[in-house]
Amino acid sequence: MATTTGAPGAVLDSAQIVHWREAWFQVMEGFVPHLASLEETLCRIAEAAHGRAPRRVLDLGGGPGLLVERMARRWADVAATLMDIDPVLLALASGALADEVRVLHGDLSTSGWVDRAGGGYDLVTVVMTLHYLPPVQARAFYADVRRCLAPGGLLIVADLMPDESLPSLMGALDPAPDEAAAELAWAQWWNDVGQAEQLRPLLGQRAAIFDNRLPAEFTAPGGWHAAAARDAGFGEAGIFWRCGRHAALAARD
Repeated sequence: MATTTGAPGAVLDSAQIVHWREAWFQVMEGFVPHLASLEETLCRIAEAAHGRAPRRVLDLGGGPGLLVERMARRWADVAATLMDIDPVLLALASGALADEVRVLHGDLSTSGWVDRAGGGYDLVTVVMTLHYLPPVQARAFYADVRRCLAPGGLLIVADLMPDESLPSLMGALDPAPDEAAAELAWAQWWNDVGQAEQLRPLLGQRAAIFDNRLPAEFTAPGGWHAAAARDAGFGEAGIFWRCGRHAALAARD
């Protein structure tokens, strides 16, 4: 089993884990068009930044571990860590990733996660996670995450980042045509997971975490994120991938 810290384990059927994780990726593809392209570009940027494969990788808000799993299998010698706040998603990650990945519980809204994650990472990824934080916490995150990186380490943040070149910011924030379908698929995914009796204790823990903690839905333009990264001490920061309202930023000392 994977090493899990801070989230009690659950004995899950392997076939269910496979089904839920595959369905999760399909749901996320509804929210992030061309998600596979993002992940491939992300990996190539990381390889180019060091002229080699990263040796230590941290995926923050990594959910059930699909991205970190692909990175661990692409880079055979990498030491990979996943961190998330959701006990249900952590259980799915732990059940699937065996000894490939270290799985940790952590809350990015406070700085305490940094000590739990440790430092010296060549690459830190944060995909579709920062929009859960309000602006003050998102800005603080850039300073926190810099403490996790090895010298010359790379941070990649992918999220809703409207294109500042569009004539209307409101137009940049308009929902994608299929977003309603993605929201429905999200709700159905959680409904299906809720039928698993062995996950009910973890679903109760999840409810205790999120019932009074609504997503901030923070969708600042890419320029805001680049400026926040530079203010935190990163020497370089800029957008390297975009698909509509979604973009990915790379930041490095």
